[in-house]
Amino acid sequence: MRASLVKAIGSQRLDQWFNIRPMERSQPPPPIPWRPFAIFQCSQIPTPNLVSLSIRALLTARDMDGSAGLGLYPSHRTKTIHLVRHAQGFHNVVGEKDVNEYLSFDYFDAQLTSLGWKQVDNLRKHVQSCGLSKRIELVITSPLFRTMETAVGTFGGEGYSDGINVPPLMIANAGDCNRPAISSLNCPPFLAVELCREHLGVHPCDKRRSINEYRSLFPAIDFSLASCISPYCWIMFLSLIEHDDDILWKPDIRETNAEVAERGMKFLKWLWTRKEKEIAVVSHSGFLFHALSAFGKDCHPSIKDEICKHFANCELRSFVLVDRSMIGSESSATNFPGGVPKGVDLPSDAAADKLPEKGFSIDQDVV
Repeated sequence: MRASLVKAIGSQRLDQWFNIRPMERSQPPPPIPWRPFAIFQCSQIPTPNLVSLSIRALLTARDMDGSAGLGLYPSHRTKTIHLVRHAQGFHNVVGEKDVNEYLSFDYFDAQLTSLGWKQVDNLRKHVQSCGLSKRIELVITSPLFRTMETAVGTFGGEGYSDGINVPPLMIANAGDCNRPAISSLNCPPFLAVELCREHLGVHPCDKRRSINEYRSLFPAIDFSLASCISPYCWIMFLSLIEHDDDILWKPDIRETNAEVAERGMKFLKWLWTRKEKEIAVVSHSGFLFHALSAFGKDCHPSIKDEICKHFANCELRSFVLVDRSMIGSESSATNFPGGVPKGVDLPSDAAADKLPEKGFSIDQDVV
C-alpha cells in the first residue's frame, strides 16, 4: 500500500499526509533496580481466557513525564493481597491528644472503641457489597486484640448461635466489647501471625496477651500455624508463634523503622509460599507503612503515594504481589499448551519474513 501511495503523491507529501515526524534520539533510560517482588495497586486481577496474564501499569524512569508504561506478568506468578489497618483503638484516641499516653499500661493490648466497631461494620458492608468477601481464601491477622477484632468483624461469618457444633471466631462480649459472638461458618480460615505485628517494644498498647487467653476469646483463630509447614522452612519458623507469652516485646527497646521494614519483607516472602491466591491481611499503621516503603520507586509518584502512604483506621487497599525471581514454583492452572492434536503451525508473520527471499518486497501490497 505504501508503494502505491508514494507513486501517487510522493514520499514527502506522504509523510505530511500521515503527520510523520523523525524519531527523536534520546539516551536510554537508567536501569530500574531489580527486586524479587513487586507490588501494584489494583482492584482485581484480570483473567483472560486460556492464557491468564496479569497486566499492571508501570512507569519507567523515562516515563516520568506522564506517558504510561506497562508491566505484564504470568498470573500464576501473582497473588492479590488486601491490606487492612485495624479500626480505631482506645490508644489511638488518647495518643492523638498526648503521645506520652502510648507509654501507659492503661492501654495494654488496646481494644476497639465503639466508633472503631462502627468502622468495622462499615468495612464489612463494603467487602460484602463489592463481592470481596466471597473471593478471599485466607485471613491473616496480627495477634493483638484490636487487629483480631477488626479481622473477625470484617471477614467473619454472621451471628453465632449456641448449639452450633463449631467454635466461634469470637465469643460474645470478648474483652467487654459488648458485641455478639461471631460465627466461623461460611467464611475463610483465620491465621494469627507474629510477623505482621506493630513496632515491637516500649509501647504497652503493642504488647500482646498470652496465647491461651486469646484462644479462649477467639476460639476459631489458628494460633499455631501448624498448617503453614512448607519447603521454605527458614521462612516458616520466622512466622511461628512459639511462645505462649509475648517474649518479642521489650519494655526498654523499640524496633527501628529499618527493622520493621525488614520484618515486613520477610512477611511478604512467607506470604508468597502460601497456596492461596487471594489473601486479606489485618495489621497496623507502622508495620504496613514500613513494609510497603521498599515498593513503588519505579512508578509514577502518584502511584508510589498510593502504595506507601499511611493507612487510616480500618482502611483497606488491594495490591498485586508479583514474584519476579522464581521464589515459587507453581504452574499455571489456566494456561493451555495448544497444538492438541499436533498440526502444521507456521505463523503468518514468519511467512512474511521469508517473502524477500522469494523476490517480493514488503512495501508491496501483501494480504
